Amino acid sequence: MTDASATAARRPGEQALAALGLDAPALDPADASPHSFPGGGRWRTEIPSCEGPEALAVVLKEAARLDVPIHRISQGSGVWMLTDGEITEMVEATAACDIELCLFTGPRGTWDIGGSVRTDSHGAGLRARGHDAVAGCVEDAVRATELGVRCLLVADEGVLWTLHRAREAGVLPAGTTLKVSALIGPVNPASYAVYERLGADSVNVPSDLTLDHLTEIRRTSGAPMDMYIEAPDDLGGYVRMYEVAELIRRGAPLYLKFGLARAPGIYPYGHQLRDVALATARERVRRGRLALDLLARHGADRDMAPLGSRMPGTLRRFDTRP
Repeated sequence: MTDASATAARRPGEQALAALGLDAPALDPADASPHSFPGGGRWRTEIPSCEGPEALAVVLKEAARLDVPIHRISQGSGVWMLTDGEITEMVEATAACDIELCLFTGPRGTWDIGGSVRTDSHGAGLRARGHDAVAGCVEDAVRATELGVRCLLVADEGVLWTLHRAREAGVLPAGTTLKVSALIGPVNPASYAVYERLGADSVNVPSDLTLDHLTEIRRTSGAPMDMYIEAPDDLGGYVRMYEVAELIRRGAPLYLKFGLARAPGIYPYGHQLRDVALATARERVRRGRLALDLLARHGADRDMAPLGSRMPGTLRRFDTRP
């Protein structure tokens, strides 16, 4: 049962506009998501694009300084861009703060010799081309989980299904969670439900989906949703800060991702990008503080999931038996 406070109308400027006779139409309670995270709460936080131990240290320091609660920290360059020592350092640092660490798996279209992704149609997208690319993703997944990583980011439906089957078969630890990248995020309820059934434990939807789109998805699936409150430029550069309370109301259970528009790309990360990676890591945390302050001003900050929670609850899956 959803708490009434989680679905109450909370909108920017509401009282001031009402005093001027410019009231907004009443919100429909039927638009509210009936879902929440297991253990309570309707939203969690995520700091993306944390590309190594040094950037992670910046994020943790800034989060402590600004009092920004973090449930998940994710990386975008990929497992293959980190040494075993760097992965271990990141695992230990996040574990000490009870934060989930999510690393991206393997080869994907833009870092491949295939040319179709560079055509005007962007054919094949960011997916894994051929058996060897899938094998590289599996190699990354096995290596990362052996080093203690418990969340993997994927950008290919076949890789998702393969890693889910590996999890079911015990090749990957049972508690491993699989996160669908915004690079292949679904844009309708039917495709969202398919990702859930393929093994996704959270699904990153594009930040240009409307509020009605979120409600449509929530009538089909309760799988956790990830959304950039501020999207990087290569994902549209959308800034939806003032919608954050309504995004939670419609999209819960929802990870609020604090990305950064108008910032240089840093994938795949290397030391040549160090200064910009550290500066943008710090600013992503600050963006999180701004969003949390806005939620507090609107009385919408009460429904955060407990810190340290990471599992998605019971989800629907396709049968993995042969």
